[in-house]
Amino acid sequence: MNVAACYFSYLAISIGLTVWVARTLHRSGRVFLVDAFNGNAELADSVNHLLVVGFYLINIGYIALALTTRSPMANFREIIELESVKIGVVLLILGAMHFFNILVFAKMRNRGRAGAPPPPYQIIPQH
Repeated sequence: MNVAACYFSYLAISIGLTVWVARTLHRSGRVFLVDAFNGNAELADSVNHLLVVGFYLINIGYIALALTTRSPMANFREIIELESVKIGVVLLILGAMHFFNILVFAKMRNRGRAGAPPPPYQIIPQH
């Protein structure tokens, strides 16, 4: 297996994982963002879209930068090892970005709730 085939499989796997994670986060993160933005669905959808664009730019940019290698690949084992390291780093970056975003929006939601007035007190008449 030559270097070009190794590069192609690395690109296919890494970009495929990035697209899958981005779609999953976009779809599942909407509810969280709507809550973080106090029910403002339009703002939440806009931020969600911007996060996905940034997610793609950062991850695909890293994938492209990590494409090169200087290590000689004499056998199939070395190819698998090289790809596993590169894909592992991509997965770590995806996970770190996800947790960073969750942390930021959780803090925003907590600040928004801390400043929000308490729910109205209702007196229930007794019979």
